[in-house]
Amino acid sequence: MNNMIDEYLKFIQLEKGLSVNTIGAYRRDLKKYAEFIESRKISHIDFVDRQLIQECLGHLHDEGASSKSLARFISTIRSFHQFALREKYAAKDPTVLIETPKYDRKLPDVLEVEEVLRLLETPNLSKNNGYRDRTMLELLYATGMRVSELIQIELEDINLIMGFIRVFGKGNKERIVPLGDTVIEFLNTYLETVRPQLLKNTVTNALFLNMHGKPLSRQAIWKMIKQNGIKANILKTLTPHTLRHSFATHLLENGADLRAVQEMLGHSDISTTQLYTHVSKSQIRKMYNEFHPRA
Repeated sequence: MNNMIDEYLKFIQLEKGLSVNTIGAYRRDLKKYAEFIESRKISHIDFVDRQLIQECLGHLHDEGASSKSLARFISTIRSFHQFALREKYAAKDPTVLIETPKYDRKLPDVLEVEEVLRLLETPNLSKNNGYRDRTMLELLYATGMRVSELIQIELEDINLIMGFIRVFGKGNKERIVPLGDTVIEFLNTYLETVRPQLLKNTVTNALFLNMHGKPLSRQAIWKMIKQNGIKANILKTLTPHTLRHSFATHLLENGADLRAVQEMLGHSDISTTQLYTHVSKSQIRKMYNEFHPRA
């Protein structure tokens, strides 16, 4: 079965153009699935039936998997079995009657504008890494891009004269996101003054570099944001995605068009973007309850 899984992962990488992170999630789910099937001494995929899949889901639930994780797991194995049937590795698809569990979508943590400003002003601009960190924070909040997208940005993706940046999202889909005057000013100084000092003797087109002149890792950016959040005394859960959520929510609170926000975030489905309208409404309800004399 492992060979079949490898074939499937190659297929979705080539045919669907999924990101490395998405492929990794598929691989982890299918590894769990294969291990469960092997533990039941199943010798061929055609011996997998609906009851066995439900036992597998029950096993994952008992291990603490959330409804969201189970929904993703079902989606993964359903796609895998459809592939096996289409490629004639299997004679049937046992996932046909398996229902996907519903789950409540958790509203993301969102920073107030004042909290964002505190975070942005935390890095020490007199140091190269401090100026770089401030520029990254400004860019994340100005564009709403994901960290996985940020580390892929190269010099040719930025046009400061026209005021936009080219971002490659999930499935390597390209989108163009506008840049505001503030982040353009930080990027200009970073590119002209700071980046050349970080670059040293290294040759790379990556926009953001570490102190050794190499491209920054996702883990390094997560750590940077967390450390600056502590310094800024932000008590909410703070991740790179928090800035993305804040970007979208603040735009919608100030009257931005939902479709425009969808385009800037790179969401393929507008229902994903609509989540931020619920966040915005919850903020309005909080303000109403706090300030209206008859609330």
